[in-house]
Amino acid sequence: MEQIRVGDAVCRKSHGSDVVFTVLKIIATPVRRAMAVLKGLNARLMADAPLADLERVREKDIESAREHVRRLSRESLEKVFLRRMAEELSATGFRGREGGALPPGVDYGKMPGRVLHIDGDGDYLKNCMRYYQELGVPVVGEHVAEDAQPDKVVALLKTYLPDILVLTGHDGLIARRGDRSKIENYRTSRYFVEAVRRSRRVEPDKDALVIVAGACQSHYEAILEAGANFGSSPERVFIHCYDPILVAEKVAFTPFDSVVHVAHAIENTVSGIKGIGGVETKGKLRLSLPNTGARGAAETA
Repeated sequence: MEQIRVGDAVCRKSHGSDVVFTVLKIIATPVRRAMAVLKGLNARLMADAPLADLERVREKDIESAREHVRRLSRESLEKVFLRRMAEELSATGFRGREGGALPPGVDYGKMPGRVLHIDGDGDYLKNCMRYYQELGVPVVGEHVAEDAQPDKVVALLKTYLPDILVLTGHDGLIARRGDRSKIENYRTSRYFVEAVRRSRRVEPDKDALVIVAGACQSHYEAILEAGANFGSSPERVFIHCYDPILVAEKVAFTPFDSVVHVAHAIENTVSGIKGIGGVETKGKLRLSLPNTGARGAAETA
């Protein structure tokens, strides 16, 4: 049997090799067979598996998986820009245009909502920052491990004063424990829940601070009950690494006097309604006259 090492790209034979993982840690004890702790290469999923269940993934298959993610990301990006073009051309696409509030011949600026993205995975965060830039969303990013997010989130909110907070990383339902209604049967959901709860103590108004929280298979109901506007995962499915960003983008570019309906918020996500749900939420886009330049840029702290 081939030797599996930390850092290897692997898949689980018992799951039909459906997800490519990176090996984070190997645990061996005298009373238990050796296990590997895994994180998804392209999905926000944590898992563990016996070493005997793992097989290395060939480099060409890793690149194929990455190209699949890039293709899905490009498709979502194209849909976003087509939507924005349609809104731009619509007579009622922006507040006041139909009533003459935007004088002819005077350029106006767009001020989309600003995002604070807190991610448990530093590599994912770097990719997310690039995607925000492509989408034109003003954002600051912070790499904070999932279990540290509850203790760090309040200070970060007070530092950056975002319109939209994204809390994500890796998660997973521990299937062998059974009952999916119990928060202890999830790898990191309790940290997302507590981070949302503490954020709501700072700003209880769901329209003043929009929160998108969760990862693959997260405890959706607990996350929403804690106060999130949008959360994963209603059907405990895997979510695409950029799905939370696409929800945040929709809120950021919807006019502040318009409602973001849940179906519209998730229409460009890969996982769809099985992966992300939420509540009706007001948008964050405002127009400025005259236009003096773009607002914000992507930053990784």
